[in-house]
Amino acid sequence: MSKVKKGRLTADLPPNGDVVLFLIGMRINKLWQVWRWIPVFVAMPKMIFELAKKPELGLINRPKTFVSGRVIMVVQFWQSFSHLETYARNPELTHLPAWRAFNRRIKDNGSVGIWHETYRVPASSIDSIYGNMPVFGLGAAYGTRPPGNVANTAAQRIGDRPEDTPPVESY
Repeated sequence: MSKVKKGRLTADLPPNGDVVLFLIGMRINKLWQVWRWIPVFVAMPKMIFELAKKPELGLINRPKTFVSGRVIMVVQFWQSFSHLETYARNPELTHLPAWRAFNRRIKDNGSVGIWHETYRVPASSIDSIYGNMPVFGLGAAYGTRPPGNVANTAAQRIGDRPEDTPPVESY
């Protein structure tokens, strides 16, 4: 279990850059067809291990995996979209052969689904606050720091409104 960091922290994001968030996952549609979805299930840990061994490929920190029913989702942060795309298209690395194998074996039979979402967001448009939490999310990827003399509300921190009256007192 991760150690709780007391108080309020924020992610230490690059001041003039983008954050690339990549969500990728699978959904087991036909539980009984284990022989179809297990290769998809085991492909992701191989990619994560490869990326952890080669930080120059662009993955930031260790991804987090979440399971909800039949859906498995992996949350990843990348140095840039270019790093992510270069990794995805490289035939000498793990992803592209796995992608091709999925398309060959699974196609549209409906036994297992895969998905991804990519977000490239200016760091200046992101707000993060962690209160009495272990490092998590952006804070785990980029590190954390005390929020300092920042605005009291998320709306003001991301520039949505000049008013800074929080509904509850900060700590």
